[in-house]
Amino acid sequence: MADAKRTPSASAAPLTGNGNGNGKASAAKPTAKPADKTPAKAAAKAPVKAVVKVADVNTILVTHAAPPDDNSPYHHIQKAFGVTVHFRNFIEIAGVATPEFRKQNVHPLEYTAIIFTSKHAVDHFFRICKDLRIEMPPEAKYFCVSDATAKYLQKYITIRKRKLFVGERSTTDLIPLVKKHANEKFLLPAGESAKSDLTDFMIQNGYSLKEAMVYQTVYCNLADLKLAQYDLLCFFSPTSVASLKHNFPQFQQKAKFVAVFGKSTAKAAEQAGIRIDVEAPRPSAPSMTMAIEQFLAGTYEA
Repeated sequence: MADAKRTPSASAAPLTGNGNGNGKASAAKPTAKPADKTPAKAAAKAPVKAVVKVADVNTILVTHAAPPDDNSPYHHIQKAFGVTVHFRNFIEIAGVATPEFRKQNVHPLEYTAIIFTSKHAVDHFFRICKDLRIEMPPEAKYFCVSDATAKYLQKYITIRKRKLFVGERSTTDLIPLVKKHANEKFLLPAGESAKSDLTDFMIQNGYSLKEAMVYQTVYCNLADLKLAQYDLLCFFSPTSVASLKHNFPQFQQKAKFVAVFGKSTAKAAEQAGIRIDVEAPRPSAPSMTMAIEQFLAGTYEA
């Protein structure tokens, strides 16, 4: 890096926006300074402790939408290390049109169990059901990749405990649950590719499984993004890596750092010829933000 302490140029100043592909990156909102309070009334909120930054990183680009509140770990990173964090969607979700879904010859009512691996899958599956004017029967079983996905499912159906099975956070967690219901006819609504440890297991062991594409992941237009101003790029999916190469075909990493989340994202980065400097999850850093903190503090172990 050329400068010890770089700041974005006027055109690269923190931008406003919701990070939903509207053409503008959005910076993490600074946390408001708490008002002084006397010990008799309430203890003052402890300030964020400054940390010595070892890595030569002053600007970070996170390739997804900005978090909805000021309690995000990214805001802590910004305060503790004195860096600027911007958020910008590199990909967006587009639902498969119902006529296109029909061409897949998938009839939801023929299946006794539905596997959901994301909130997007939940939204677009029930959108298509509505378009087809069908309603899933009360006896249908649902297998959700995480508790967050299971709770989101309540937006569309009344949850019956005996019909809901929830993993910890990955599709691999669902394998023991699927084993207990081997006679079900499973439908997996997902994106372009639903391949995972779960699908491999089910296919290899002869389970009745049908994959149905209900949404597609498409690249955002990043023509206005000044990529050169960022020292660290953070990727969370193989498609976001592909979007980088699509929007910036002449991209050269050089001294720029790259962080990835997940094995599939790491594989995509390696195949694209990108050097990986930070990787999560790992035992010492189960989240991307923890891995970034360790990297900035010089305690990250590759």
